[in-house]
Amino acid sequence: MVENALTQPRRLFGFPHPVDEVSARLVAAGVLLQAVLIVATHWWPLYLLLAYGFLARVLTGPRLSPLGLLVTRVVRPRLAVRPRYVPGPPKRFAQGIGLAFSTLIAIVALGLDRTAEADLLLLVLGTFAALEAFLALCVGCRIHALLARRGLVRPCPDCEDVGPI
Repeated sequence: MVENALTQPRRLFGFPHPVDEVSARLVAAGVLLQAVLIVATHWWPLYLLLAYGFLARVLTGPRLSPLGLLVTRVVRPRLAVRPRYVPGPPKRFAQGIGLAFSTLIAIVALGLDRTAEADLLLLVLGTFAALEAFLALCVGCRIHALLARRGLVRPCPDCEDVGPI
């Protein structure tokens, strides 16, 4: 049996491997929605929620992420779509990129009071999320593959070559 976030042993820290790509794409759609809401409202708690969500997913997968829990416990079980399993390490790396972006966005918007610049960064983050959600193109996974080929990150033994970068 293939393990996933719902069938893996209960441990708080760690990232699922493999990952259901359908769930990953739904989480990306949620990130896109959050980015749009932040640009529309500039409501300060949303900046923190976005960054917290990425931090939680990097550290624990969906276990402590409100968006991850919503997707894996509520939305995904109701979809009649077969899972498509993909390696976890590149997805975790992509969440790390999201964490870096969302933290920078929160600092720029809340710490420096530069919402226009934060909106531009949100546009980049939202574009990455849209590519994942709608086209199954994980930019962070591509970056992980590129860095692994150059020996800068640990290669993923279960990863297929993602092609030219």
